[in-house]
Amino acid sequence: MKRPKCSRIPQTAYTFRGHLADYLTGVTEQWLKAAPSANPAMLEIFRDRDRQPLRDLVPWAGEFAGKYLTSAVQILRLTQDVTLKTFIRNFVNQLVQLQDTDGYLGPWPQESRLTGEAPNVGGKGGNTWDAWGHYHAMLGLMLWHEESGDRKALGSAVKIADLICQRFLGNTHNRLVDTGSTEMNLAVIHTLCLLYRKTKTERYLDMALEIVDQFAAEGPDGPLAGDYLRSSLTGKEFYETPKPRWESLHPIMGMAELYWITGEDRYRTAFEQIWWSIVKLDRHNNGGFSSGEKAQGNPYHQGAIETCCTIAWIAASVEMLRLTANSVVADEIELSTLNSVTGLHSHTGRWVTYNTPMDGVRRASAHDIVFQAREGSPELNCCSVNGPRGLGMVSDWALMRCRGGLVLNWYGPSTMKVRLSSGITVELTQKTEYPRTGKITLNVSPSRSAQLALKLRIPYWSAKTSVKLNGERVKSVSPATYLVLDREWKVGDQVELELDMSPHYWVGEKEYEGKASIYRGPILMTYDRQLNTMDPDEIPVLNATAMKGRLISNKDSLPTVVRMEYTAPDGRKLQLCDFGSAGEGGSPYHSWLRVEQIEKTHFALDNPLRSGRPG
Repeated sequence: MKRPKCSRIPQTAYTFRGHLADYLTGVTEQWLKAAPSANPAMLEIFRDRDRQPLRDLVPWAGEFAGKYLTSAVQILRLTQDVTLKTFIRNFVNQLVQLQDTDGYLGPWPQESRLTGEAPNVGGKGGNTWDAWGHYHAMLGLMLWHEESGDRKALGSAVKIADLICQRFLGNTHNRLVDTGSTEMNLAVIHTLCLLYRKTKTERYLDMALEIVDQFAAEGPDGPLAGDYLRSSLTGKEFYETPKPRWESLHPIMGMAELYWITGEDRYRTAFEQIWWSIVKLDRHNNGGFSSGEKAQGNPYHQGAIETCCTIAWIAASVEMLRLTANSVVADEIELSTLNSVTGLHSHTGRWVTYNTPMDGVRRASAHDIVFQAREGSPELNCCSVNGPRGLGMVSDWALMRCRGGLVLNWYGPSTMKVRLSSGITVELTQKTEYPRTGKITLNVSPSRSAQLALKLRIPYWSAKTSVKLNGERVKSVSPATYLVLDREWKVGDQVELELDMSPHYWVGEKEYEGKASIYRGPILMTYDRQLNTMDPDEIPVLNATAMKGRLISNKDSLPTVVRMEYTAPDGRKLQLCDFGSAGEGGSPYHSWLRVEQIEKTHFALDNPLRSGRPG
């Protein structure tokens, strides 16, 4: 088997301060601990699957419990909240009791199990995403087992995998691809690979390889699935493939897992081709992915940027980071997290959006996609259970292990403590207001002196970065790389970083021709009507050569992470705030603004944001 170039470090102890800590607390108290009891049908739909009258369900109803569990476990990794852990344990105990003896853990009646159809979809019958629901249940159960050692959870995931194999493996007359909704239902390839790596059960790998073959399946009316492997190896852009919906990212992640298992480069090559295609052509200025729930080949497209799509994008990007150890990938995850993930959440943590547009307003998913609400689950929809995972996935990439040392990707007020294979513990404490400012003081405290390579992410947007080690300037610091400090570390060692927070600009095209996005570090600066006296149609034109903004404090009831005041050429004052905070009170916001004296910069592998500075 191949090993990732960098990977998450289990049992890392995190203490976050600042805005991330506030979000984690809000989501935990206002949603994760409230959702199951406030929406009891999250589990009751499994208990009622064969009772008359059948419940009226959406095709993806089986996903809610698994998505919720995945979000909760990944948040728990960051907080180690004792009451949340107890809450999750009770939830899992209830969930596994609802699994049938054959391993089925879905909401559909006996005759409809894993067939792709059910009589109670939307009250009139239709297609189901049944294997998709089992995929999310498996993922959540395996994450919980990894975190807690709960053998019942792992056993439940194994039963699901066994059922999938018993039903479909080697069955040419009843293939998984023939159940329809293939970009969803083929996602089980991902968890089958994860489970194979844990148990070495050969049939799980055999089933995964069979699903890869089904990627290229053809039906009488054309492709049945996304042909992710073959299309990508020919260099096709993701939006040009047969199934460029966001759900496809989950079966695509199965190819990354197959690379680790088999060592076959074609899986890695195909995955990387898809990832870069999305960055170039479909990742928006706010770090969100999808337009109208699929890739369009146009980052300026004004279709809805769905919460679930961005969450899937970050999950795929974590896989890309493990594959490549490329600091630019970590920069991309930060972009999505600090802008889209915070932007799709209420600052209280009580609700998330369905759509977090580049320009517009923020609406709770319970409003925008209320059609998913049902008796017993008034707040449940695909996004409400999935959104918190965007915060929880910080645990996947904040601090990683690499050969010979540690990789620090997360910047922000925090303390992270890890235990190395040598038995030494290392504590990394950051004193900083980042991303409000670019100054970061990092204290490195090993339990005893230790030789260690510490890799510090130098973002691609930081054109001029200053680094000092114990007061002495470090030379040859370059953007879009990791700065490797390989030395014997001792208690009291200190690293000072000064990242370049001068404005940089993405000049728009197509729907946003004549406008630009303004960034301050990783933060997309955004007009919010609440902060300004002028209405959106009165926003002044800004001059990039004179953007000498003033950082101001947040004195309002609705918090902002970054707020700047600029003076326009006509003398008017304009306040811009971070995209994640914009529109919190329901006011309209704009992240594409009129800016003069800035030239277009083209996409590049070391500048995927295609942002530049004047001159």
